[in-house]
Amino acid sequence: MPRTRTYTWQDPSVSASAVGGTTGLEFMRGILEGRLPAPPFAATLGVDLEEVAPGRAVFALTPGEEHYNPLGGVHGGVFATLLDSAAGCAVHTLLPAGAGYTSIDLTVKFLRPVTAATGRVRAVGTVLNSGRRTALAEARLLDAGDRLLAHATSSCMIMPLPGAGNGSGPAPSS
Repeated sequence: MPRTRTYTWQDPSVSASAVGGTTGLEFMRGILEGRLPAPPFAATLGVDLEEVAPGRAVFALTPGEEHYNPLGGVHGGVFATLLDSAAGCAVHTLLPAGAGYTSIDLTVKFLRPVTAATGRVRAVGTVLNSGRRTALAEARLLDAGDRLLAHATSSCMIMPLPGAGNGSGPAPSS
C-alpha cells in the first residue's frame, strides 16, 4: 500500500552564507536556536540537532519505515549520515571565525539492528583531538537506554574559508 511523507525546509543559502562569519560554536548555536535554518537533509531524514557545546554535538532521529532498507531495518546510510553529522559538527564547534572543515574519512561500525520499534536514537559526537590542520572525532549512536548501536570515527581537514571576511586561519594547534 503506497505511503506518502511531506516535509518542508528553508533556503540552505542562508546558513551557507553565515558559515565562517562567526565561530563554529556560535554558528551551531544559531542552528540549534533557530536563528539559522537547519540544512535540508535534516528535514528529509527527520534529524534534530539537540545539543552543541565546545567539542560536542548531538543529533537525534526517530526511526520510521521511511528509513528502511529492503530487509526491514533502518538503512545503514541513515546512521552513517547521523554519525557523520555529529562527528563533523563537534569539530565545527571548535573552529574560529573564518575557518571551515571537510570530512576526510568516516569509519562506521554497526553493532545492533535498528527498526522503528527501537525508538528515538541519538548520535553523540565528540572531538578526540584537534590540531592546526586536522581533527579526529568520534560519534556514538545510542538508544534511549544508552545502548551502543553504532560507532564512527571521522578525520576532518580544517581550512580557512575563502571570502569569510576576517582572514582568520584554522584553529590553533592543541
